[in-house]
Amino acid sequence: MPGQPCAMTSSGIQALRSLVNEESQSGTGRVDFAEPEEHRALRAAVAGIAAKFGPRYYAERAAARRPCAELWQALGDAGFIGVNIPAEYGGGGGGLTELALVCEEIAAAGTPLLLLLVSAAISAEMISDFGTGEQRATWLPGLASGAVKMVFAITEPDAGSNTLRISTTARRVKGAGPGGTGGGSPPCTDKVGGDWVLHGTKYYISGVDEAQALLVVARTGQDERGGRLSLFIVPADAPGLDKHLLPVDLLLPERQFTLHFDGVRVGPGALVGEEGEGFRQVFHGLNPERITGAALGVGIARYALGAAARYAAERTVWAEPIGAHQGVAHPLAKAKIETELAALMIRRAAWQHDHGEPAGESSNMAKYAAAEAALAALDAAIQAHGGNGLATEYGLMPYWGLARLLRIAPVNREMILNYVAQHSLGLPRSY
Repeated sequence: MPGQPCAMTSSGIQALRSLVNEESQSGTGRVDFAEPEEHRALRAAVAGIAAKFGPRYYAERAAARRPCAELWQALGDAGFIGVNIPAEYGGGGGGLTELALVCEEIAAAGTPLLLLLVSAAISAEMISDFGTGEQRATWLPGLASGAVKMVFAITEPDAGSNTLRISTTARRVKGAGPGGTGGGSPPCTDKVGGDWVLHGTKYYISGVDEAQALLVVARTGQDERGGRLSLFIVPADAPGLDKHLLPVDLLLPERQFTLHFDGVRVGPGALVGEEGEGFRQVFHGLNPERITGAALGVGIARYALGAAARYAAERTVWAEPIGAHQGVAHPLAKAKIETELAALMIRRAAWQHDHGEPAGESSNMAKYAAAEAALAALDAAIQAHGGNGLATEYGLMPYWGLARLLRIAPVNREMILNYVAQHSLGLPRSY
């Protein structure tokens, strides 16, 4: 049975905040490549919690499609789920740099948590940056403690990577407040009041069964580029919201869902930020998702390489350990180099985001590099183990699916290459 998480105290919160690197928030305009003591302490604290659970716990939960609720609670009780949330709302007062460290360390311990990307990185960041005072006060304390999870609903079956093509709509209506169907209410001409009614379908939405709310991207109008988008906080139990499990063959604790919004009605206070500003808000929120997704990839790579190095150093078939043979050692060394390079790009991207600098290019590059590194590391680790690489005892296969997923989501590598070609190299747009 995994160790029991300790209760959160005021001294514990203060200790957490002392772990957060104030330099990362100071606006000095420079990057120090020597990792500060505060970050090393943060890594060690997170790794210590994750080690109490470990890869066998994760593998069993992934095989059963059961959430890693105990690990999530332990991290939340210690204050690490909300390390990037402002201190005034019970968070650690850090930034994306600190959240990326948390993501990397839990993955390196063999316990990656996919919902950190959508609940802590996307939802919490967007509510912190664009939410009203009431929304922050309502949602951020629970997100900081881990007691509340909020998932992100943007993907649609017919839109794919073309966000402006989404068809889920939200329209203003007159009449009763949230809870009504909205089906018989006329459109509201008052642009500053009235409820919203959502119709449409979302696809591949992670962790809906664990969440208390969804951050939904919907079309509220049309402009020259396509749909004019807005963001809404929708309770997970809202009338008219139908959730259908989407079966996948990946070994993941988090389950995927198709969602149908059939006249889901929410109040005026559900709108996050300004109506029609959702496109800008979404792309601000996607950088944190890509950075934390990259951090998971680096952590998975570290876990696989650590397991492979131990095995190759001990396994002897002829006179010397198999790690002495270049055919075994070189693929692992190559994957190690790729992992370290990806980690550096993550650090740059997180630093830029925390300092309010453009981080789109570095976030995409970090995501690309980390996904490739994770897959290379797992492939080399499995190969080094030979047939044992497929055995349950050695614990490598549960991570292959997640590593492979990171090459597709939250943005696929082809779209990243398109971005770099167009924005970094100035080449003509291909789509």
